[in-house]
Amino acid sequence: MSASTIPLLLVGLVCLVAGAEFLVKGAAAIAERLGIAPVVVGLTVVAFGTSAPEFAVSASAAISGETEVALGNVVGSNIVNVLLILGASAVVSGLVVSARIIRIDIPIMIGVGIVALVMSLDNSVGRVDGAILFAGIIAYTVWLIRAARKEQQTVSDEYRTANEAIEGSVRERPMWAQIGLVLVGLGILVLGSQLLVGSATDIAVELGVSDLVIGLTVVAVGTSLPEFATSMLAAFRGQRDIAVGNVVGSNIFNLMCVLGASGLLAGDGIPVSDAALRLDFPVMLAVSFVLLPIVWNGFMIKRWEGLLLCAFYVVYVVYLILDSNDHEASSVVGPAALFVSALVLLTFSVAGYQGWRRHQASGLPIP
Repeated sequence: MSASTIPLLLVGLVCLVAGAEFLVKGAAAIAERLGIAPVVVGLTVVAFGTSAPEFAVSASAAISGETEVALGNVVGSNIVNVLLILGASAVVSGLVVSARIIRIDIPIMIGVGIVALVMSLDNSVGRVDGAILFAGIIAYTVWLIRAARKEQQTVSDEYRTANEAIEGSVRERPMWAQIGLVLVGLGILVLGSQLLVGSATDIAVELGVSDLVIGLTVVAVGTSLPEFATSMLAAFRGQRDIAVGNVVGSNIFNLMCVLGASGLLAGDGIPVSDAALRLDFPVMLAVSFVLLPIVWNGFMIKRWEGLLLCAFYVVYVVYLILDSNDHEASSVVGPAALFVSALVLLTFSVAGYQGWRRHQASGLPIP
């Protein structure tokens, strides 16, 4: 580990904060000016842009033959996005979830996750699998754009009022300046994430952590830092649709575009270990499934639910570290975490169903 590792880590953090500030302001201003729902901007421009580090890291790893890092980055980033990023954003400000996210995008995220798991059952994501996934992201993006055009409408006075504190003079700038703000924000986010990933990876290697664990934790968290910074800032600023759309859209993008492109670029495909099939893919799907009962209960993610999601991520990382070092405590932590997770999922499911029934009885529309 060189003397510049820690300074670069700090510079990366500063870049993330600044880049997220520019990106959220620019995206919110564009959404208002075009009359497009902020959630659509979050699902497309913001989500795909903040997933650029995942794409760069996984594609590079696939080309260079570091396929474990490529796979671990995608699966790990999706786990990070839901448990840590969405959880932390909910802690900052309880997140209201829109109807289209509940009815369309979360089910799509779950469905794509199941497809990726099925493709991986032969212990490989080959070029044909990659081509299918990559074609999926093209179709999804085209559909989103068409849907946005159909839904295009004047932004309500309520939304304008909510954005007064966020945009300020940004809204008064010409469109090219707002687009430039988004591009500059994305560039700074990517730079910051690269500095952080490089520094954190050096530290992890120094500690003797395996490639798969590095991909699932250090690299996954590092490449998810743009999503983290953007969603946290969006939640803090009141742009909750962007915060939720960013996470869900990023997960869809990671599975279809990042994993798909990595499968295409890897000469012999991306090998999927039995360990990943046994633990990491099921965890990724479980955290995606658990979102549905959570959001059906009041159509929001409450602060205490966000705390619980963050706590589960901590347990997951602790188990990975213990298991990678063959620590005897892993045989206790794993089954205990599985038992508690099943109870929590059951609790969320019952609460979600009851919340949905109460809302149906009230006759009120989904927000």
